[in-house]
Amino acid sequence: MSCAPAVPGPEHPYHRDRAPGLGGTGSDWHAEDVGTSVVVGAGIAGLTAARDLVAAGHQVVVLEQSDHVGGKLCRHEVGGVLVDVGAEAMLNRRPEGVDLARALGLEVEHPALASSRIWTRGALRPLPRSLMGVPLDLEQLEASGVLSEEGVARVRQEPSLPPEVIEGDISVGALVARRFGDEVVDRLVEPLLGGVYAGHARELSARASVPQLVAFAEHGSLLEQAAAIPTTYDSPVFAGIPGGMGRLTDTLAAALDVRTGATLRSLARTPDGFALTVGPTTAVELVECDTLVLATPAAPTARLLADVAPGAAAELAGIESASMAVVTFAFRAEDVAVLEESGSSGFLVPPVDGRRIKASTFSFAKWGWVRAAGAESGLVHLRTSLGRHREEIALQATDDELVAASLADLAAATGLDATPVDVHVQRWGGGLPQYAVGHLERVARIRADVARVPGLAVCGAAYDGVGIAAVVESGHRAARALTGAPTGPGTMEP
Repeated sequence: MSCAPAVPGPEHPYHRDRAPGLGGTGSDWHAEDVGTSVVVGAGIAGLTAARDLVAAGHQVVVLEQSDHVGGKLCRHEVGGVLVDVGAEAMLNRRPEGVDLARALGLEVEHPALASSRIWTRGALRPLPRSLMGVPLDLEQLEASGVLSEEGVARVRQEPSLPPEVIEGDISVGALVARRFGDEVVDRLVEPLLGGVYAGHARELSARASVPQLVAFAEHGSLLEQAAAIPTTYDSPVFAGIPGGMGRLTDTLAAALDVRTGATLRSLARTPDGFALTVGPTTAVELVECDTLVLATPAAPTARLLADVAPGAAAELAGIESASMAVVTFAFRAEDVAVLEESGSSGFLVPPVDGRRIKASTFSFAKWGWVRAAGAESGLVHLRTSLGRHREEIALQATDDELVAASLADLAAATGLDATPVDVHVQRWGGGLPQYAVGHLERVARIRADVARVPGLAVCGAAYDGVGIAAVVESGHRAARALTGAPTGPGTMEP
């Protein structure tokens, strides 16, 4: 099921009269109509770059292939309530996302103080304090029962190991296994990395995915250094937006000229910039611009750059991606007492345990706005996620099969035995780029080749981080590359 616009219809602010070949019947669309800059892709990265370019005085149009803006920031009605069916939170301790939200006049909300669990070794267990799964508290770890006695004993040996000497890059799994043992990788690191990247710890780059872990290991014992990390903080780790993260991209798009249903088929260099072939094959348009931002996933960006920046295209083609699905449920509030009593906001699932789902978020327990929105109809919302890198076959199941698998795993994990009032299945095909070992060097080569093409920039989740804050910064970076001007939340009035 695709992600539909949260507020469908021509009255939505990003719907425009479109020229032939752009989904409408307006007047012809020429270069002088769109100004000097084109941004391809109306996800959070592209919209951020477009906003910055407008602030720098550029005339900007954003081209989006689909019929909606937002990319993986997407909302859908479930049980009559608009909830996130893609990304639902952003880092609060990294400023780019929350600063942008506030600059747009959006309220920021933090998750409720509810504990997370891990469903492993046949039980829902407390998730011990960790750095992306690497234990930071031995007492919590032992009390949780996540590891066997042998596994805990192996962790206790870590302070005796010398500092790491890491030449080049290394996978997260390899680094953690040689300091803490395979059991920590399988039952703690894998489910946490799976929630962020939908990837595998023994393939993901440590320097790109968890650089703090590398820095700690190069200094010595992670456990000993962890003792200096405060257990309480001045600010929450995560933040959301009441009404859903999709409001962030909807609000950004409302102030920009965004053309949905506009597919970029090819591009070429011209003496003054770029010539873009846009629209369906039966009615293509030639659009010219001075500067161009490609805020598209790695695979389509590789295809588009094949002639313009072949070195970057070859590197981008080597970035693999993972597909996943999010299943969102609405239940009657009285039917989920077993979840309310748990005091938990959800749980993670290690792949070694052989379950279908990889996580479940009790959205009603995590976000005050979700609980309040559902309460009007006596409903509560929760969601499951399924799918990891190279597990696309598992997602070839029908929507009904994914729903049934989710309900079966929820029942086995929590005892929930209820029929949902409504359900929505959102599939994200190739939605999460994989940061393989050597990713930072790959990105450096991509950017070096792109920099050889005047007026061209790239941004998105394929480069410097898959979280919202990191992707927002990639949009700022693309705009800086083209303008040389300061960029950020305060550069354009909302």
